[in-house]
Amino acid sequence: MDTILIKGLQLIVALALLIVLHEGGHFVAAKIFKVRVEKFYLFFDWKFSLFSTYSNWWRKLMGKAPVKKKENGEYEYEGTEYGIGWIPLGGYVSISGMVDESSFKEDGSQKSFWKQLPQLMKHIIVKNKDVKGEPWEFRTHPAWQRLIIMLGGIIVNFITAFVIYAMVLFTWGESFVKSEDMTYGMKFSEQAKADGFRDGDIIIKTDDETVSTWRMSVLQDMSNAKTVTVLRDGKEVVIQMPEELSLLDMIEQPVYAAMRAPLQIDSILPGTPAEEMGLKKTDVINAVNGHAIKDFNDFQNSLIALQKALPENANFGDSLKARQITLLLNDSVIKQVTLTPEFTLGFANAMPYQDKITTKEYGFFESFPAGVKYGIETLTSYVDQMKYVFTKKGARQVGGFISIGNIFPDVWDWQRFWLLTAFLSIVLGFMNVLPIPALDGGHALFATFELLTGKRLNDNFLLVVQYFGMYILLAIMVLAQLNDILRLFGL
Repeated sequence: MDTILIKGLQLIVALALLIVLHEGGHFVAAKIFKVRVEKFYLFFDWKFSLFSTYSNWWRKLMGKAPVKKKENGEYEYEGTEYGIGWIPLGGYVSISGMVDESSFKEDGSQKSFWKQLPQLMKHIIVKNKDVKGEPWEFRTHPAWQRLIIMLGGIIVNFITAFVIYAMVLFTWGESFVKSEDMTYGMKFSEQAKADGFRDGDIIIKTDDETVSTWRMSVLQDMSNAKTVTVLRDGKEVVIQMPEELSLLDMIEQPVYAAMRAPLQIDSILPGTPAEEMGLKKTDVINAVNGHAIKDFNDFQNSLIALQKALPENANFGDSLKARQITLLLNDSVIKQVTLTPEFTLGFANAMPYQDKITTKEYGFFESFPAGVKYGIETLTSYVDQMKYVFTKKGARQVGGFISIGNIFPDVWDWQRFWLLTAFLSIVLGFMNVLPIPALDGGHALFATFELLTGKRLNDNFLLVVQYFGMYILLAIMVLAQLNDILRLFGL
């Protein structure tokens, strides 16, 4: 339970920070161009909010009169309303006049919307002079101003990531193990071995690019490379990479290549099967279900194989049966144990090469270009992986809030926290730049269209496509949460 709380707290703090900064980018840009911002909310406030500067108790505390209400029950505008919602799925700024909803019936029902759809879709292109509204409304401003307002949050996300990466490098430096110091070499999947790799090989080049240390981005470089050079028994060996190999195939468990690590139990995690079975740091795991274990990679891969053996229509009972395993310890002790729904035993393995870690330190001004480079490499890698989302395997990898929370460590580690926060900032920025209606990128696309063509899209048309954009986002969110739930049951 403590682990879940620590992971959850890190996730909430990181998301809250990024949401405020992202929405703050829109807010500042809107204020610069004198566009009215009606609401600035952390989290969503459907039906009610946890805090609002429009609430009577807060107004009374600040010595202000209560905010008047209109006939429809909405508050009259008296400056931006700042608040905190109760649904921690994001946040928003409500900018006046994003679209003209005057032609939309007051009841706002789905039925009335679909009845009006043919009428709303008429006259898609309009002239700027025909756009009616107040001077403080978004839609009455020039396209270039609207474009900057919509890109404000995205720009802040990328700047935030670059600054965080820079400060992490300045504070902790960059720690890594040089390729030549990886005496255990790499562990390769069966596919990698069929392509010519051997366990113990040290990857030193992808095409002509030197691999100075191992990180997951090397897999991406390998997927795009024609040749990979390894160090084998002190000699360089060049391996031809198959053309049909994709990054998605390489990161599917067990991964194509991973740093090889001896199996050495460092600590037992509380409340796990490892603790219940009495596993000790001095124990050696020799076999899982009769399959010999030579290193920690073998142990991980054996558990992955159990999960992958489940049929697509597997139920909880099937998962439970698959998780009941037999371990051989210390060459003679046999233990029966049931793995967690995530197919883990519950111990931390000792990190190899602790005496061979190289740390590169950065000065304050030196850290900024290095941070930008780090951020661009992270963004490039993420964008490259996005093309696999639209495949069957890729869709199965999409994760929701549980998956995001699980990337944070079990204990609060500030360096790891800031690195993951920067990564999430990159992800948030990229996802919002996608040209999907209802996202910032959709609005930016329409503004760019106007800048390039001099023609403006009808607000009614924008209202329609925004609805469809919302349905797309909801579908993606449902898929992500469903994948998380299936993983909770080991499916």
